[in-house]
Amino acid sequence: MSEALIQIRDLHVAFAGQPALSGVSLDIFEGECLALVGESGSGKSVTAHSILQLLPTAACTCEGSIRYRGQELLGAGPRILRHLRGNRVAMIFQEPMTSLNPLHTVQRQIGETLLVHKGLSGKAATARTLELLELVGIPHARQRLKAYPHQLSGGQRQRVMIAMALACEPDLLIADEPTTALDVTVQRKILLLLKSLQQRLGMSLLLISHDLNLVRRIAQRVCVMKQGQVVEQAPCAQLFKAPQHPYSRLLLDAEPAGTALPRDTREVVLQVEQLKVWYLLGGGWWRKPLHAIKAVDGISLSVQRGKTLGIVGESGSGKSTLGQAILRLLPAEGRIRFEGQALEGLSEKQLRPWRKRMQVVFQDPFGSLSPRLSVAQIISEGLEVHSSANAAERERLVVQALEEVGLDPASRHRYPHEFSGGQRQRIAIARALVLKPALMLLDEPTSALDRTVQKQVVALLRQLQEHHGLTYLFISHDLAVVRALAHDVIVVKDGQVVEHGPSDQVFEAPQHPYTRELLEASALEG
Repeated sequence: MSEALIQIRDLHVAFAGQPALSGVSLDIFEGECLALVGESGSGKSVTAHSILQLLPTAACTCEGSIRYRGQELLGAGPRILRHLRGNRVAMIFQEPMTSLNPLHTVQRQIGETLLVHKGLSGKAATARTLELLELVGIPHARQRLKAYPHQLSGGQRQRVMIAMALACEPDLLIADEPTTALDVTVQRKILLLLKSLQQRLGMSLLLISHDLNLVRRIAQRVCVMKQGQVVEQAPCAQLFKAPQHPYSRLLLDAEPAGTALPRDTREVVLQVEQLKVWYLLGGGWWRKPLHAIKAVDGISLSVQRGKTLGIVGESGSGKSTLGQAILRLLPAEGRIRFEGQALEGLSEKQLRPWRKRMQVVFQDPFGSLSPRLSVAQIISEGLEVHSSANAAERERLVVQALEEVGLDPASRHRYPHEFSGGQRQRIAIARALVLKPALMLLDEPTSALDRTVQKQVVALLRQLQEHHGLTYLFISHDLAVVRALAHDVIVVKDGQVVEHGPSDQVFEAPQHPYTRELLEASALEG
């Protein structure tokens, strides 16, 4: 590390008078990887956007100093910023699907960057685009030139974003939560890619993340941020070995730990045999289907009352489809027996009384809660459908559910946008809990949350299971969370169960190569 590429001194940022950053000072040196870590709202992304002057000018005030190679960027003119953005300093964002234009091909989107900053077009731009796609490890790069974002997997879209960012060989690459939306195996590949590209190209890397496992593997220095301030800066090894600030220690201790609470029960509450969900493609009125996508292909499982079955695998493996098929939210073939009742032959009307006993909590609490309903209306909606309780009784049950999930009942008249992500997920759990179900399907309920909030939600789910004897189907690709909650685990790949067994056995002595790959990517093996 010779000299500071970026120097930030006493940076203050406020939105409509509300402070977002308060006196941030840090350096990014040439050729190093600096990680900004902290919970959502700590100021990580605001700091990164300040470097490129991407903050909205109308409602935002910035004071302090940001220098690139000694040149002041705060207050710099459009010409200077145009030369900087995407050229000398490039950025990749958390969600590539929303960052890429859905109407343009991969070739056109990368080519636009090459045209604006390098003046390349035609065959020269195509050749450089191919070179970039091969550099970031896109298979069959030439065939992908005409592909649109929706035709690529999540990992491939993120690689395209990285290729666009590297098009002009920047001095600094800012990676804002580049792997949060990806599976553990894809995360690992993207991580190794970023690390190798940084070393090969000699560029600096500013990594923004709340995933400390990711930071530990790639960063050389770490800045810990809390409420708009840098509370600790240290070399990576030193920070993880001996954190000095209490908040740094809190983050390091936030990894969901422990194992599922022991449950001595043999009563089977859910039995699934040879469940299949196939999607037939091709064909027509007079022709047979050309082929079938076997989303779930003959899966059998059983869950005992009061226990948690963890369902793990990558995106597209069939986890969520399996869960929805079990709850009869998707058409499926096979046998489903819940509390002694066969569900597969029931009509919607016959199935309705059983809906109360089977509830679901989804991955994105903001997307699954109606923004037009208050918390009280959201939680009581199921009571209006499935119970004969009067308004006063429904109000009492809503208050009780909110208290059980650790929320102030006085907040029940507020709306979802007024709550944090962790609080919204507690509301979603309360909505399921208020009906006193026997089975809860938890579909990636913690993946959109910070580690500290994840730990709190895991503790809450354990507490509720112990108190109510709940049975959980817990779907996740986060193996640390699964290990903390699940009594038994099934590993799903391409619609089939490749391994199943008690949680300790699967995590400590995995038998299938795919299971070992998942554990290795999560650094959880053994």
